[in-house]
Amino acid sequence: MRRLATILLLVPLVYIGQSGGNGSIADLQKLFQNPPDDSRVMMRWWWFGPAVTKPQLEREMRKMKEGGIGGFEVQPVYPLELDDAKTGIKTLPYLSDDFLDAVRFTAGKARELGLRFDLTLGSGWPYGGPSVPIAQAAGRLRVERTDVAGGAQRVTLPRIGAGEQLIAAFVARSVGRNQFSDDAREITDLHDGAAWLPSGLQGANTVFFFISSRSGMQVKRPAVGAEGYVLDHFDALAIRNYLSNVADPMIKAAGANRPYAVFTDSLEVYNSDWTADFPGEFQRRRGYDLKPHLVALATGAGDDAAAFRRDWGKTLTELFNERFLTPMHEWSSRNGTRLRVQAYGTPAVALSSNAFVDLSEGEGGSQWDRLTAARWASSASHIYGRPVTSSETWTWLDSPPFRATPLDMKAEADRHFLQGINQLIGHGWPYSPESTAYPGWHFYAAAAFNDKNPWWIVMPDVTRYLQRVSFLLRQGQPANDVAIYLPNDDAWGSFTNGNVNLFEVLRQRVGSDLIPALLAAGYNFDFFDDDILKQNGRVENGALRLGANTYRAVILPNVERMPIETLQKLGDLARGGGALIAAKRTPAGNPGFIIAQQDRQRFSDLSRSLFEGASPAARLITDEKAGLAAALAARLQPDVSFSPAVPEIGFIHRHVGEAEVYFLANTADVAKNAKASFRVKDLKPEWWDPITGSVTAARIETQTNTSTTVNLELEPYGSRVLVFTNRSLPAAARTGSAVVPEPVNITTGWQVTFGTGGSGGVRKQMETLHSWESDDETRYFSGVATYENTFVVPDALLRDGVEVRLDFGDARPETPDAAGARGANGMRATLEAPVRDAAVVYINDQRAGSVWHAPYLLDVTSFLRRGQNRLRIEVANTAMNFMAGHALPDYRLLNLRYGERFQVQDLQKIRPLPSGLLGPVRLIPVSAAR
Repeated sequence: MRRLATILLLVPLVYIGQSGGNGSIADLQKLFQNPPDDSRVMMRWWWFGPAVTKPQLEREMRKMKEGGIGGFEVQPVYPLELDDAKTGIKTLPYLSDDFLDAVRFTAGKARELGLRFDLTLGSGWPYGGPSVPIAQAAGRLRVERTDVAGGAQRVTLPRIGAGEQLIAAFVARSVGRNQFSDDAREITDLHDGAAWLPSGLQGANTVFFFISSRSGMQVKRPAVGAEGYVLDHFDALAIRNYLSNVADPMIKAAGANRPYAVFTDSLEVYNSDWTADFPGEFQRRRGYDLKPHLVALATGAGDDAAAFRRDWGKTLTELFNERFLTPMHEWSSRNGTRLRVQAYGTPAVALSSNAFVDLSEGEGGSQWDRLTAARWASSASHIYGRPVTSSETWTWLDSPPFRATPLDMKAEADRHFLQGINQLIGHGWPYSPESTAYPGWHFYAAAAFNDKNPWWIVMPDVTRYLQRVSFLLRQGQPANDVAIYLPNDDAWGSFTNGNVNLFEVLRQRVGSDLIPALLAAGYNFDFFDDDILKQNGRVENGALRLGANTYRAVILPNVERMPIETLQKLGDLARGGGALIAAKRTPAGNPGFIIAQQDRQRFSDLSRSLFEGASPAARLITDEKAGLAAALAARLQPDVSFSPAVPEIGFIHRHVGEAEVYFLANTADVAKNAKASFRVKDLKPEWWDPITGSVTAARIETQTNTSTTVNLELEPYGSRVLVFTNRSLPAAARTGSAVVPEPVNITTGWQVTFGTGGSGGVRKQMETLHSWESDDETRYFSGVATYENTFVVPDALLRDGVEVRLDFGDARPETPDAAGARGANGMRATLEAPVRDAAVVYINDQRAGSVWHAPYLLDVTSFLRRGQNRLRIEVANTAMNFMAGHALPDYRLLNLRYGERFQVQDLQKIRPLPSGLLGPVRLIPVSAAR
C-alpha cells in the first residue's frame, strides 16, 4: 500500500510547543483562557426532508454561534412532515436546484458568520442513491448450497439476477454437521439450467455455487430523492460516477465558499466482501488463483482455510484503499477541501487506511478503556502527525431525544478527551421549522442540542469548557508510552462470508482485559499495524518511533500470525532495551497461503530466540490482569500512578514545549480522592481550571528525582488540568485556622415564576424547595423558571480571609429505580443532582455564574454587599416533562407516503423528570487560606 505523499494542511491554528514553536507558557495560558474559535465544538446538522428555508437556516446558524458552537456538518436525512402550504413545509428533493440553492446559501452565510462548514457527500449513509445502478451497487460473494446424495446426477443452477455472475460450482463431501472435506471438486459441466455432477460420488455431498453478487443494501435514512443502492466501495468506476453525479453538483453549489471538509460517515456497508473483478485482482496481488479454494474460504474446511481468508481480507482492504479512499482524497484535493472519514467498519478498512485521508474521525467514546473508534482515530492522527482528531460525540447520549443534560454532555465528552479526541462533532442539531410544535423536530436516535432545550441558557458555559479542553489537547505532542500492535493478519484470517469488519474482529482479539490493565498500571497508548510500521516506523535508542512519536513498550495482543519483517523490527526494539510483551501467546508464524519453507523456519527461530531461553529479550504474559503492570514497570516507570488505585480516573498527557500537560477526568458518579504521582521532575505543578480558565499553583505533596506527587480530589464526573512548568506562581496557602461564620440558609420564602412553556405565567410561593413534577400545575412544564429571594449578609461574611460560596446541596449516585427508567441505548451521568438541570445565578442583578455540574456551588464573594441582597436564579430542565404531557408526533401518514425510514427510540421511557431547585440552598463561608 502506498502512502499518500500530499496531506492537506489545516487552516491556520495556534499551537504552542510543537516542533519549531517558540510560544511561552504565558502565551499558552492566555490562549487556554480565551481559546481560538477553531477549537469550538461542532454539530451534525440534520436537514430533515430536506425541508429547509433560508430564514430558518440563518436563524439556526446564528443560534449555534450564540451558543458557542463553532460550526456544523450538513447531513440531509429523511423527512419528518408531509408538505403543507399552511405550515410552510416544502421538501426540496435531494440534489434539486432548490436543495443546491440551500447549500449555496448556507455556505455563504457560514463564511459570513465565521462558522466552519463541513459537507456530507451524500444523504444518510453509506454513500449511494438513485445514481447507483445495480451493476455498481455494493458487492458480496453469494454462496448457494444444495445437499445431494450419492448417485445424484444434476443440481438446478441458482437464478442469476441483474448485476450477478456465476463464478464457479464445486461439490464437497460432507464429513460432519457443517463440515466438509478439503478436496472439493469443481463442476465444469454446466448447461441446460443445471450443474451435472461428476460420477463416483459416495455418501453425503454438498454442491456449492459461488456467485459474484450484490448485497442489495439501500441507503439508510435517505432524504427524499436520495433513495437507492449503496455503491460498491471496491469499484473505481462506481466511485468516479458517484463523485460526478453527487459530489460535483454539491461542491459547485458551494462556489467560492468551499467546505472546510467533506465527510464520509459510517462505513456500514453490510456484507460487502466482493466485487466483480475480485478474482483477477486477487491473483495479481496474492500470486495464486483463489477459485479452487472457494469452498475452504466459505466453510473453513482444511488446515489452510485461515490463510485463504487472510489473503482474501487483505485484498479487500487494499482495494478499498485504492479504489475508494484514494479517489475520494484526490477529488477533495482538486476541489480545495479536506477529506474527513470515519475510517473503520465495513468494508474492511484498516488503521493504516487513515494514511489516505486528511482528517480522521472516531465515535463511541463511552467505553474509554476498550478498543474504540475514538482511540483508533486518535492513534492514526498521532502517527500521521495531525494535531486534530474529531469524534462523533453523544451519538447515543441518553434516550429518548431531548433527555440529555449538560452534565451528560460533559460526562461523555471527557471520555472522548481521555482517548485523544480534541474536536467534538455533536450528534447533533436537528433543523426544526418555527411552525413545528414544541420541542420541534428531532433525530430518531440521538440527543438534541439545539436551542429548543430549556437548559440552553447554560450552553455557552458548557461549550466554553469543551473548547478549552479541546484547544489544550491539540498543543505539542502526545506523550503515550505504549504502542499496541493490531494483528490485522489474524483478523483477516477470521473473516467469514459476509462478516468482514476488521475493526470488530480486532476488538475481539484485543479483548476486554488488556486495555483496562494497561490504563490502571499508569500508561497510555496508541495502536499501530504492519503498514504503519513499514511506512512510518523505526527503532532508535531502545524505543519504537512511529512518525514523531516515541514508544518505549510494544504489546502484542494474542498474536498468532504476523509478517516476519514486523517481528524482526520489534525484535530489534527488545534487544535494544525496549519492552516487547506478548499477551496470552507468542507469535507462531508468517501469514498467508504462499510461504516458503525457509521463511517458516526463520520465523520460528526468531520467535523462540526472543521469547524463550534463560534471558529472553521479550516477555510473554498469559494473564494481562495479573502480569502486565509488573512486566511494564520492570522496564518503564508509570506515567501516572494513584494511591490508592482509582481505575475510574483516566488521564491524557501531552508534551508542550518545556511544559507537561495532563488532563484528568473522573468517570464515576462518586467523588474520588487520591495521591497522584506524575513522572515529572524539576517542574512545578499548576491547576488550570477548564471551567473558569483560572490558573493557580498546585501544592506538591512530595517530589523525588523521578516523580512529583500532588493531592487529587475529583467530584463525580469532575475533571482537572495539571500543567507542569518551569515558572513559579504564588504558592497555594495551607488550610487556615481562622474561625469562619455559620452558614446562611436560603431555603424558604422563594417566589418562583414559570416562564413560557407548559405552565407559562404561573407564579408560586415555594416555602419548601421541591421538584416541579411533584405539583399538578407544573408537572408537565419544560422551560425556565425564575427563583427569587432575598437574604441578609452579616458583617462577618465580608471579613478579609473569608470566601463565600452559594451551595445548592450534594449530588448522589442515581438510585436503581431511576436508572431503570433510562433509555435502552447510550450512556448518561448516573447522578441525582440538586439542580435539575441547569441554573444561572444573579446576585444583586449581576451574573455570578452558572451551575450544571458537580460541585453544585459558586464562589459569590465578590457579588455580596453588606445587609440585604437580592438573589435571582433562572433554572431550566429538559423537554421531557412537556413531552410527557402532550401527544407525540404521529408518523403514520408520513410512512405511507415515503415508507418507514426510521423508528424513534425509547418513546416508552418518556415521563416527567425531577426539575428545578431541590435544595437546600445555603451561603457557606470558608477560610480563604486553604
